[in-house]
Order: sequence, then C-alpha cells, then structure tokens
Amino acid sequence: MAIFFYLLPMKITLTICFFLLAFNVFSQTIPYGNNPATGKYYSIRGFKMYCEIYGEGEPLLIIHGNGGSINNFAANIPYFSKKYKVIIADSRAQGKSADPSDSLSYEIMADDLSALLDELHAGPVNVIGWSDGGINGVLLAIRHPEKVKKLAVTGTNLQPDSNAVFQEVWDMVRPEYAKIKAKKWADMNPQERNSFKLLRLLCDEPHIPLGDLHKIQCPALVIGGDHDVIKPAHTMQIADNIPHSYLWILPNSGHSTPVAYADLFNKTVDDFFTKPFREITKEKRFY
Repeated sequence: MAIFFYLLPMKITLTICFFLLAFNVFSQTIPYGNNPATGKYYSIRGFKMYCEIYGEGEPLLIIHGNGGSINNFAANIPYFSKKYKVIIADSRAQGKSADPSDSLSYEIMADDLSALLDELHAGPVNVIGWSDGGINGVLLAIRHPEKVKKLAVTGTNLQPDSNAVFQEVWDMVRPEYAKIKAKKWADMNPQERNSFKLLRLLCDEPHIPLGDLHKIQCPALVIGGDHDVIKPAHTMQIADNIPHSYLWILPNSGHSTPVAYADLFNKTVDDFFTKPFREITKEKRFY
C-alpha cells in the first residue's frame, strides 16, 4: 500500500514533496534512478526492466512501492552499498520499466524479481521491501523461497480492506480509482491506462492468506510505523504468522520509515541481516 503523488490532493502532494526534500531524497550527488554509469535494462518476461547496481559484497535486493522508483531509496542506497551489492530496479509499469500490457499483479512483479535475480546470477539475496515492495518481498519469499536469505519489509499489507488499512486512507484513494475506473480501457490514453493498473493494484489487491506466510522459510523483520497507513495490529499479525520473525514498530512514525528514520532504519535492518537470527522461547523470553 503506497500512495503515489499525482493521485493525491495538491495539499498532501506538496507536503510529501517538501518532506522528501527535507531528507535530501531528491538532492543526492548520485542520480539514483537515472544513473547511466550503472543503470541497465534487462529483457525479462516480456518487458524491459530497468535496474541499477551499487557496491560489492553480499547481494541485497531493494523493492520500491506503488508508483515509486529507484530514487525513493536515495537515503538508504549509500549506506547499504558500502558493504552489500545493492540491486534495485523499477518494478513493471513504474519508473523507467514501461509495460504496455493490460494487467498487473503482485504475483507478476514477484516473479519478475525472481527472473531478474536469475538474469544477474544472484541469490539467495537479502531483501528490503517498502509498502507494495514489501508485498512483493513477501510473495518472493513464498513463491521463490530459494531466492531469499533474509527479508525486511515495512508498511506491508496482505489484503485491500479496512482490517489492514485505515478507512481514512481508503477515503482518499478510492474516489480516484472510481473516477478512472468509469472510463473504458479503449478510451484511456497510455498514462491513464498505467494509472488504472496501479490504482487497481492498490485498491483491489493483494489477497495473501495468512497460511501462506507459514511457507516463508527465511528469517523476517516486519516493520511498521505506529501511525502508518497500515494498522499496527495488521503488521503484528504478519509477524505472528511468519515462523522466524522479529517485529519492529517505530514510535511517532507514519508510512515512510526508510526516509523519516533513515539512519535508524539502515542500522537496524543491517544488524538484522548481519547477525544470526535468535529464537526467543521459554527462559530466553526473560532476557
């Protein structure tokens, strides 16, 4: 669940833009998301996926949210690229990864990422997923468990309803979906078709049964803000159903945990990747 800027009221859009500017997301020396020195297109599964790679070391796949792109992680790539081989791509129909097809699903995007890792001969990888990127990360771990070593997801939901997402968020997003949904596909221009695909994804998906989380074999760090668009209870439910998981709810935080708390986020996730997972049961619960 990520809200992309051009669908929001102007006041909210400007607030988010100023927020990101304050954290230097758009003012990096390296042009993340548009870097000819490292950017490359990979022909996979019927489209060309744009990907950038930074650093050397253990591979780390980073996945952006709905309507986002590589540059959303400008506050995180510099940190992780010092010790990891950071693989970060624009997901299908987003950023520079154009896709003219008429359908899009999280399952499709998870399989895209699996194919990208095959193309790069990378895996298993550590994974960071934010928002819809977290959904893709969860599905990657479910559908391609051999590809994921450790999984860190933030602002992730399993279903598109008010059990997972606050109603006030739906009240902002769904009117825009209804407006564009009223048009026939044949009458939409290319931008409207792309917006429709992303909005349908946002409002009608995902549908991940809790039981599927039991299939995740790797350790997971499940993250959320205490005032996220995702309800903390839902974030806790996800952590409770992944067999080997930690839960981290950030206080005084909304949906943008990798940006608003970049330094803390980077260090905590790095510690999770670096240190052995600890099973905390019985007497260890007292430690």
